[in-house]
Amino acid sequence: MNGGGLLVAGTTSDAGKSVVTAGVCRWLVRQGVKVAPFKAQNMSLNSFVTREGAEIGRAQAMQAQACRIEPTALMNPVLLKPGGERSSQVVLLGKPVGELSARGYHGGRQQKLLGTVLDCLAELRGTYDAVICEGAGSPAEINLRRTDIVNMGIARNARLPVLVVGDIDRGGVFASFFGTVALLSPEDQELVAGFLVNKFRGDVSLLEPGLDMLHGLTGRRTYGVLPFRHGLGIDEEDGLRVSLRGTVRESNTAPPVGEDVLRVAVCAIPLMSNFTDVDALAAEPGVVVRFVDRPEELADADLVVVPGTRGTVRALEWLRERGLADALLRRAAEQRPVLGICGGFQILGEHIEDDVESRRGQVEGLGVLPLRVRFAPEKILARPEGTALGERVEGYEIHHGVAEVTGGTPFLDGCRVGQTWGTHWHGSLESDGFRRAFLREVAAAAGRRFVPAPDTSFAGLREEQLDRLGDLIEQHADTDALWRLIESGAPQGLPFIPPGAPA
Repeated sequence: MNGGGLLVAGTTSDAGKSVVTAGVCRWLVRQGVKVAPFKAQNMSLNSFVTREGAEIGRAQAMQAQACRIEPTALMNPVLLKPGGERSSQVVLLGKPVGELSARGYHGGRQQKLLGTVLDCLAELRGTYDAVICEGAGSPAEINLRRTDIVNMGIARNARLPVLVVGDIDRGGVFASFFGTVALLSPEDQELVAGFLVNKFRGDVSLLEPGLDMLHGLTGRRTYGVLPFRHGLGIDEEDGLRVSLRGTVRESNTAPPVGEDVLRVAVCAIPLMSNFTDVDALAAEPGVVVRFVDRPEELADADLVVVPGTRGTVRALEWLRERGLADALLRRAAEQRPVLGICGGFQILGEHIEDDVESRRGQVEGLGVLPLRVRFAPEKILARPEGTALGERVEGYEIHHGVAEVTGGTPFLDGCRVGQTWGTHWHGSLESDGFRRAFLREVAAAAGRRFVPAPDTSFAGLREEQLDRLGDLIEQHADTDALWRLIESGAPQGLPFIPPGAPA
């Protein structure tokens, strides 16, 4: 027998689908419900490696943590990793299967994946009491509805009730709710149960007349009004909307332990991936993290991070064009701390041979670290563990580049020369003891009287954040009505709102 289910859709991208999904998951698990997250198709450069070596979106890994379960490939069967304006790498069930243009993907390949997606969802629903699914973008993307496998396409096939989330802080939420329903076909509209308002500021009583009118116009109720709260984002899918970087800093009010703060500048390179690596740095009291794209912004930084990227050669060219490459070379020569992670590590090496990602062949790197990188067709997906600076470290690897290290001091399967460090390991800074040891080294090299807090637990901060999301749902949503949706599906007899989807 299949467990219950719900699809959390949104009026727009970034309406709060990921946050609401995680919040519902955490609320349910606290009620003793065995629950799992699901997103049929994700487009993101922010990914994670599961224990079985599968690559999925980080948002789904975080939602699995909200459910207090291990993430698996079933929870995000299709992951698209943009490699430029018009093409993406397609990752199916955790493994890359090729590159496709947007036209090629939506022109036929996407629809062929529907069976796989439905099989994954059915397996989860056969294992868990409830599966909370996250949509993508808007369910009313009428140009893409024919091949949709992540919004109404999966809702129709799996008979999932749909809750539409709208960000009222952006304005226009009533029009967005009404228009979303009115642009769906009668068959799709039958499954849209109602709405959830996100990021409301002020007196809810002032909003209630509008909600009543919306109910009168659509026949659909609003299941809750979530107040605006700083610091509630989980790992973002893309862009510079850095989740825990901001949220942990806002929730952590402790002053610096030492006399100085530590300033970290992250190079905002093109196709930046797994920028959440620096969230753990921002979790430390007294560490200030910012993203930069000009060389003068490196001048007062105590540590510069060159993060991962889906386009190593393109990012290297961008650093040179912007003058950041020269600034990095000066820092390295002056023994001022630089950390390269994954693609950033490759950029700091001597040579890059790339016939896979950019197909540019042999390219000169910055030459700061003694390594040569060759891009292989097979992607390396791993969950390494080790020791560095006398502390235990865990991380994860996602890369095509194979590094041949020819010198320096070993560092997390990478190397260190002076105060320049490089590794393929994402997530290493989430290991608390190692992060503190690394920051002590950075502070000493930078001449800062910065002292890491002795008790910052990054995992603990994440748990607090997920509990805050669960609290939002529990305190500001009609949880009895939500559970009826999850258990029994959309209410019968919901009215059709014209004009409906175009033929």
